[in-house]
Amino acid sequence: MATSILIIFLIVYLGMILGGLPFLRLDRTGVALLGAIALISINALSLEQAVASIHLPTMALLFAFMVVSAQMRLGGFYDWVTHKLAGLALGPASLLGVLIVVSAALSAVFSNDIVCLAMAPLLVDACRRRGLAPVPFLLALACASNIGSAATLIGNPQNMLIGQTMRLSFDGYFLDAILPVALGLAASWMLIAWQTKGRWADASDGTGAESEAANIPFDAWQTTKGLLIAGALLVAFLVAPWPREHMALIGAGILLMSRQLRSRNMLGLVDWELLVLFMSLFVVNAAFQRTGLTGHAIAWLASLGVRLDQPGALFGATFVLSNLVSNVPAVMLLIPVVHHPMGGVMLALVSTLAGNLLIVGSIANIIVVDAAARRGIVIDWRRHARVGVPVTLATLAVSGIYLAFRF
Repeated sequence: MATSILIIFLIVYLGMILGGLPFLRLDRTGVALLGAIALISINALSLEQAVASIHLPTMALLFAFMVVSAQMRLGGFYDWVTHKLAGLALGPASLLGVLIVVSAALSAVFSNDIVCLAMAPLLVDACRRRGLAPVPFLLALACASNIGSAATLIGNPQNMLIGQTMRLSFDGYFLDAILPVALGLAASWMLIAWQTKGRWADASDGTGAESEAANIPFDAWQTTKGLLIAGALLVAFLVAPWPREHMALIGAGILLMSRQLRSRNMLGLVDWELLVLFMSLFVVNAAFQRTGLTGHAIAWLASLGVRLDQPGALFGATFVLSNLVSNVPAVMLLIPVVHHPMGGVMLALVSTLAGNLLIVGSIANIIVVDAAARRGIVIDWRRHARVGVPVTLATLAVSGIYLAFRF
């Protein structure tokens, strides 16, 4: 049984590395789901044990904030913000800085993937109207969204998982993360502005570009309602004694009770695939941990001098695994060995910041690159790496120095 579980576990994580499996049209979610089904089928876990392995507070919090983000998107909030940014009477470098700050702030509350999905197509059109090269601004959007999402325990899925399973304080984490995040955003702006200096003008002829993105009309009431719920939840997370997932679900329920927005439209914007990926990986990891092989692997690494409970080893392992299997699976693998509260902060910061290294490092990067491709703009791995690699190294260096002092 242990051998069968190990084989299934390795196949699932090979799928995480490759983004699918050879000869099969499966993405990461499909691979993880089939792995969970296989483990239940061979009785590695009973159905009840599989359900019990899923961390429901994390799933509830993730779902609830997807609903909040859907409210903001259907209210036209992201479209309105993008158009306001594009209309600012600022030079290119200053406009880049404002974009970085705004997208980071939005990502800290409404999730980096949602922010990039809503803003990237509009940003391309806005840059072309102003005669600016879209690529630096698109890369800034992706990098800033990833970095900004590290500032809170609700900014991205892996942070939600870390915060819920390790029971981290919402305000305590924010105070620990805000300095490296702020310095990382400043470093990103300086690197991208320096690389683009003198080449801000759009040299393309627009060949192959689609027509401008269809704008969602701005609805002041729906946007206000979403902002009020999001603000109330942030305050509640800071001062209320109740579980975060309970309060988030109540907020999502209030938003679903709408006389104007259909619930099917809001729920249609929920990333059900991500929720299935989470649940499936919970099952796969629980089955693997029951074999005892995790403990043997940790002991073997310790015999080689790699102690994952030590800050340096954890930092390095998080960076490598986040780029190897993606940040959510990496966090799921490493959470069991993290016991120090600052270890949770390190896991959240490093796993998120590492996502800027390569296009496949985060879903936000892929969303931005795909949005650019649909408008005739090619951002290949080399062009992304010119920004992603130095931004990642700079932000991780800042975070490493800061965490060294905090530990």
